[in-house]
Amino acid sequence: MKKLILIAVILIETAAFSQNKNAKASLEVNGVCLMCKTRIEKASLNTKGVKSAIWDVKTHELKLIFDENKTDIKTIEKNIVAVGHDTKNLKAKEEVYKTIDACCQYRDQAVIDAH
Repeated sequence: MKKLILIAVILIETAAFSQNKNAKASLEVNGVCLMCKTRIEKASLNTKGVKSAIWDVKTHELKLIFDENKTDIKTIEKNIVAVGHDTKNLKAKEEVYKTIDACCQYRDQAVIDAH
């Protein structure tokens, strides 16, 4: 019986630590131009564990590949918000948003219409 319990504990611990090293996810991130693309992708890639980050200007979809042992979606989102871009779940602080270039201020309908 002790051996059976020991084997069960080992299997549970192994499953808990075997997170995906190439997890894929996508996020909705607001932006309007190629400068936004660069900023969003750079913020994502500067997150430890992110291997790939590609943001689409038209769809606002950020496709990610990351190591779940090193980071998670919430951490990546926080880093994107920290450079002034809203995600579906988090909003950038107004003072940070105002520091991005005028042509990147995606909350302004006139800027959106100009792109």
